[in-house]
Amino acid sequence: MLEELFISHILFVLKMIPYAAGVIVPLALTLLVRNSKKEKKRGVVVDDVGGEPGHTIRNHRFTDPVSSHWVDISTLPELFEVSCKVHSDRFFLGTRKLISREMETSEDGKTFEKLHLGDYEWMTFGKTLEAVCNFASGLVQIGHESEERVAIFADTREEWFISLQGCFRRNVTVVTIYSSLGEEALCHSLNETEVTTVICGNKELKKLIDIGQQLETVKRVICMDDEFPSDANSAWKTTSFADVQKLGRENPVDPKFPLSADVAVIMYTSGSTGLPKGVMMTHGNVLATVSAVMTIVPDLGKRDLYMAYLPLAHILELAAESVMATIGIAIGYGSPLTLTDTSSKIKKGTKGDVSALKPTIMTAVPAILDRVRDGVRKKVDAKGGVAKKLFDFAYARRLSAINGSWLGAWGLEKLLWDLLVFGKIRAVLGGQIRYLLSGGAPLSGDTQRFINICVGAPIGQGYGLTETCAGGTFSEFDDTSVGRVGAPLPCSFVKLIDWPEGGYLISDKPMPRGEIVIGGSNITLGYFKNEEKTKEVYKVAKSTLSVDEKGMRWFYTGDIGQFHPDGCLEIIDRKKDIVKLQHGEYVSLGKVEAALSISPYVDNIMVHADPYYSYCVALVVASQQTLEGWASKQAIESTNYEDLCAKEETVKEVYASLVKAAKQSRLQKFEIPAKIKLLATPWTPESGLVTAALKLKRDVIKKEFAEDLTKLYAT
Repeated sequence: MLEELFISHILFVLKMIPYAAGVIVPLALTLLVRNSKKEKKRGVVVDDVGGEPGHTIRNHRFTDPVSSHWVDISTLPELFEVSCKVHSDRFFLGTRKLISREMETSEDGKTFEKLHLGDYEWMTFGKTLEAVCNFASGLVQIGHESEERVAIFADTREEWFISLQGCFRRNVTVVTIYSSLGEEALCHSLNETEVTTVICGNKELKKLIDIGQQLETVKRVICMDDEFPSDANSAWKTTSFADVQKLGRENPVDPKFPLSADVAVIMYTSGSTGLPKGVMMTHGNVLATVSAVMTIVPDLGKRDLYMAYLPLAHILELAAESVMATIGIAIGYGSPLTLTDTSSKIKKGTKGDVSALKPTIMTAVPAILDRVRDGVRKKVDAKGGVAKKLFDFAYARRLSAINGSWLGAWGLEKLLWDLLVFGKIRAVLGGQIRYLLSGGAPLSGDTQRFINICVGAPIGQGYGLTETCAGGTFSEFDDTSVGRVGAPLPCSFVKLIDWPEGGYLISDKPMPRGEIVIGGSNITLGYFKNEEKTKEVYKVAKSTLSVDEKGMRWFYTGDIGQFHPDGCLEIIDRKKDIVKLQHGEYVSLGKVEAALSISPYVDNIMVHADPYYSYCVALVVASQQTLEGWASKQAIESTNYEDLCAKEETVKEVYASLVKAAKQSRLQKFEIPAKIKLLATPWTPESGLVTAALKLKRDVIKKEFAEDLTKLYAT
């Protein structure tokens, strides 16, 4: 009897082993993955880097900053020519065919242009190189000398890229200018750099004509569109882009390649404070960033498609397209106004750019990703009922998995939720996105997680500035944390230095904190014709490292960061955005704005703090769709949207939402705006209140709404 019991017990145990293994193995694997992630060093402490004392981190794989990924290549035109020859027969630049333009009239009598766009038409790498060579030769034929500067003043499009590479091929320095720049800043940029040739589109040419009498050095204009205004300024000669290429094709000229130290681009910032400054980038600077990014983004290759729609006048987009061109990835051009099927310029029933292209890689600024998140949430909330409950449940299950729980939605369950819930959301961006790059400003952890789950792609969050050629830090592909911007790129050392006035010290526990200073081969030369400002934020320091025999250039960013134990950086503040209130409390305006932006009623927000008061206030651009939806449910009547924003009950509702968001983010009481003003009109780059990268122009907004801010403090 005992033997039978013993044998049956043994058999039972043996039967249970597979089931036990099914529980224990996943748990063990989860713990192993967690431990391996915790132990992985993404950045390493460096000593003896010279300059101001601080806490310095480098990329864990490279002891010295990388200058070039290629032994025999030191400039951008050399790299581009090699890439075009290697990938000669592959598709490279794609533009959608314009089928028709139509004007639609809304119920309030306003007219809007709608576009019917066809499929992408492609140019191969080989044909693109040919077009670049023709344009470079055409520049010579219309009289442009190598020592003269060219300005590209246009929206992102394939002609922009061809123009840039054509200028590089003749060692012509390119001045890049945002197409949304105002007249004063445009005049300043062109006159300060003594530009003789401007390359622009039809729309931008009209702006040039308006300020023609104020331009001191412009001799030639190349219009990217075949049709351009007949009343063009008589002081300059206007030629179409196609005619310049034709001249070059018929009269070829040998290239005049630059040196690594030659200035490739003078990039004018969008001027969040005052007039824009021109940052001087050498070929070596940009090449260093391109080389660094190539070493850390895995599996980039020929199967990828890149969606280009951000301004090429911004270093983030210029660097991204340079990387794609180097690897052999096709670039499809679009615009923010035609990006999705519901974009403002897309004719109803026709495809937006992402639906037509189905890209695998995109770059985005946080403001755009915030809008994607808000748009999805509003649609889900509007549906309500079972649909909302299903979305919330699926989201929670995937969030649990991403946060490391083995009990979250993995495997077949993940595929189920992708099919039932997230598939339609992913279709908004074409359905094939496998990697997103975010830069230009800090991305909130809430948005990062939301995009991870709903779009089904990791977000590589980077940190860099125009002055560092977009190089600084970059989160690695397998880093699933949020709120951080990764470890230093291989081209950079990143140092934190004490800022006692703000209370940030490298001796702080548990993590060192301080102002972020970046050094390396990607640090630019400085500001064009602005030696005083250059000396203020650029410094050269000797060190004992071999790379520093001639002195490493360091750029003082003005941003405040902290290093995590694995060597990853987190942006926590900005020196210029910190205001000391009447009773001595410090308010970080940017931090508060980021926290309050999660309110569904907020389209944009600017927090204002006056040192003579004990509280702060805020200007809130209200989300029209959300606010009108709330008003409809509450049966609140109004004559128009502006009237709705002015109503007391509306202000109370939005304010309550802001307080809720503030508490979620654990803001201090003094950080929560005591009073708000609701604004009905959106802030756009065209209005001059935000930059092309959608950053607040704080000083401009304060001037524009000075009376409103005064009233908020007076009442």
